[in-house]
Amino acid sequence: MNTLKTLSIVAIMALVFTSCKNESQPEVKTVDVEVAAKDVASTLDPNATYAKVEFGIEGMTCAMGCAKTIEKKMAKMDGVKSAKVDFDKRLAMVEYDEAKVTPKSLEETVGKVADTYKVKDMHKVDAFGAHGDKKACCANKTEAEKKACKESCANKTDAEKKACKEDCKEKCCSGEKKA
Repeated sequence: MNTLKTLSIVAIMALVFTSCKNESQPEVKTVDVEVAAKDVASTLDPNATYAKVEFGIEGMTCAMGCAKTIEKKMAKMDGVKSAKVDFDKRLAMVEYDEAKVTPKSLEETVGKVADTYKVKDMHKVDAFGAHGDKKACCANKTEAEKKACKESCANKTDAEKKACKEDCKEKCCSGEKKA
């Protein structure tokens, strides 16, 4: 019986030594992957009417996980020409075809990413980054949008307020204090 155990152990050891490879580095294989990118130029309707909106997003906690995920979801929407989410400013800027996308659908898309994300102060703009620019702020805006613009005046320096004075009738631009 002892001999049988010894022979079995020797046979197993021989099998283990002969079947193991002595390679210290794993084999690396390169695989070519074709990435299908959304060709925005080919999917856009040249006769469409495009609108630009900016809105705040509450609930984001990180640039990569939150902001980029929201940005990608909106960019994949049919009719969206461009979508950019600035994590530091908590601001989204989206250009879209008005026939295919509505501000409500943008808000729903943000909400579907996670329940913690909430859209606030959505407003149409002529150019991105114009929120707070009194030329864009004071003209053709709803009362809610004008209120948001007035609130943004509170954080402006005197030089910024002077720069917009001629184009704006808001109290913050004329140097008057808000009541």
